[in-house]
Amino acid sequence: MKRLEGKVALVTGAGSGFGLGIAETFAREGAKVVIVDIKQEAAESAAANIGASALGLACDVSKAADVQAAVKKTLDAFGRLDIVVNNAGITHRNRSMLEVDEEEFDRIFAVNVKSIYHFARAAVPQMRAQGGGVFINVGSTAGLRPRPGLTWYNSTKGAVHTMTKSMAVELAPDRIRVCALAPVAGETPLLATFMGEDTPERRQAFVNSIPLGRFSTPQDIANAALYLASDEASMITGVVLEVDGGRCI
Repeated sequence: MKRLEGKVALVTGAGSGFGLGIAETFAREGAKVVIVDIKQEAAESAAANIGASALGLACDVSKAADVQAAVKKTLDAFGRLDIVVNNAGITHRNRSMLEVDEEEFDRIFAVNVKSIYHFARAAVPQMRAQGGGVFINVGSTAGLRPRPGLTWYNSTKGAVHTMTKSMAVELAPDRIRVCALAPVAGETPLLATFMGEDTPERRQAFVNSIPLGRFSTPQDIANAALYLASDEASMITGVVLEVDGGRCI
């Protein structure tokens, strides 16, 4: 039996990168998958590639109305919602914290942090009615061992980790598990922004900080998310799982 047979999962930021890897893996393991992305074409293209078990939706995860609509469309299409993966995220370019203006600061917190609030408000009532569910929030090694140049992004990921633990405690009586992933930098569209500039020298400097000697891949993150979402992890909640090649040691 496939590990997510009969489950319905909603994955944000799933038009590319880690989110797409998670969505594809969940679908392969039997889940119906809702692919949410701010870019409608990317969401619909990813869903089409997966097939009839996937639905692509455009959604700005920082807006409550968009999130409520995405959850409603999920329920209309599939009748339930078992797993929410809060993967959507943005960053500012690697530079001095004083060079990031207020508008950019607010947008980063809205996408990386407030989106989790919106999805909790939209999805928890449904999960309670079903008798349980799983949230997986994608944090970062940046929230555990911050690098200079990404101060405000690092702060959002610290918030994600704390929210995860607090949600886990509060929602445990409802049999809703809440876990987080802390990936190290990976081959995603955000990589160049994390580094400040995409050069061989900059890439090597980042890789040198990872004991296993490589960036993470979408499949690395998807494999970890699959375990946490599956019934195999039924006794695990409130953890921040480092998928980092030893970066945080």
